[in-house]
Amino acid sequence: MRTKTLLLLGALLLALASVAFADNDADKAPDEALLHEQVVQIAGDPDAPATLVMTIFTPPGPGPFPLAVMNHGSTGGIPPEQQPRYRLTFSAYYFLSRGYAVALPMVRGYGGSSGHLRSHACDDLAVGIDAAKDIRAAINYMKQQPYIDGSRIIVAGQSFGGWNTLALGALDVPGVKGLVSFAGGMKSSGCRDPDAALIAAAGELGSEVSKPSIWFFGDNDRIFATPVWHAMYEHYTAAGAPAELVAYGRFGVDSHNLLGSGEGLSIWVPKLDAFLGRLQLPNTLVYPEYLPQPAPAPSHYADLTDLQALPYLNAMGGDRGIAYYQRFLEKPLPRALAIGIHGAGEASGGFDPILLAMRRCQKITPGCRLYAVDDDVVWVRPTPIPPPSHFAVLADESAVPYLKPPGRLGYEKFLMMTRPRAFVIAPDGGWAAVARGFDPVSAALADCKAVHTGCRLYAADGDVVWRP
Repeated sequence: MRTKTLLLLGALLLALASVAFADNDADKAPDEALLHEQVVQIAGDPDAPATLVMTIFTPPGPGPFPLAVMNHGSTGGIPPEQQPRYRLTFSAYYFLSRGYAVALPMVRGYGGSSGHLRSHACDDLAVGIDAAKDIRAAINYMKQQPYIDGSRIIVAGQSFGGWNTLALGALDVPGVKGLVSFAGGMKSSGCRDPDAALIAAAGELGSEVSKPSIWFFGDNDRIFATPVWHAMYEHYTAAGAPAELVAYGRFGVDSHNLLGSGEGLSIWVPKLDAFLGRLQLPNTLVYPEYLPQPAPAPSHYADLTDLQALPYLNAMGGDRGIAYYQRFLEKPLPRALAIGIHGAGEASGGFDPILLAMRRCQKITPGCRLYAVDDDVVWVRPTPIPPPSHFAVLADESAVPYLKPPGRLGYEKFLMMTRPRAFVIAPDGGWAAVARGFDPVSAALADCKAVHTGCRLYAADGDVVWRP
């Protein structure tokens, strides 16, 4: 017995020495998108010559693909010429996942495109039309490519790009079936009342657009206050333009950044799928690799903040493992934590935190499984167990059937073991208790069955599951 105890202590020390925790550094794009990326220079509006930089992504295969044109916003505080090329965005990944080729043109004067936008004082519609003419030039370029189906085009944009997208509707470009505006609008720097100018321009634009559009706005938008975008929409539709408003309430710290986080996908993807379906455009998932993995359903294994319920970490890493998990709980959404026998990996933000957390965990330990995603515990045991039976209180040693005095002492020790843990009993008084390891439930059953018959699970982790 003394020898066995020393061996167990040595194994525990080895586990402590090899435990590792992978820290976060968010990734930015699916690998598949980067494999099919090209950057081109094209001519802008022929009436005001300029050379535009444009990024193109295509899904696998030769096409012809329907086309999605995605238009960027303007980053405040950064001069247009210093704004980076627009390419890493969940909107582009969404369209790729539905089988579209995606073109992301840079506005003239932005991110390597030559020229500059003309000033029109408070005439927001004129600004939008100028940008829309360049978008039209980008569409015409793409139509000439053999891998593009020019009869099926959707145009979308974010912020200033959303406003320019709506303005494109006034140009009635052939092949464009619909318009998508994510928090679309602009603020004229030379206007005394830029909000009033934008609302008036929306009404004027609505009288010139017949193509259907869908608008996404939230209530904590730091650029456009709720009364402003409501008035824009009301003026636009009152003038005759067909549009659907998706008012999704509050989102994060700034709903203007809905597209900047994978957390927003559940808000806008179903609505956009339905909109595309009404336009008879592709709207179903074809290439799931372009979108983050969906989160598993909550397992209800434990409360998210229950530090003692952590499998493996609390046993091997001690305070270090607990501190690692506490830091994870402070990370912003979206986030994921994967746990293995000798360590863990976590990720927050980026393109796919679930995939990234699993990759980091697998680099340092075997047996990795997701433990938590966002605010839910999703961990499930390798061997399923029955639901709690409520046969007895877990700590009630006298309620455990069959046991003789040594077995009751063994059960007392089981109650002091760290999770994951399992306690198995047999009708002849046999028992087995196993904690830690990849699958203590399976191990405890195997230990018991090696000597006894009729072995059944009595308790696992914090629950009694045995039924008479």
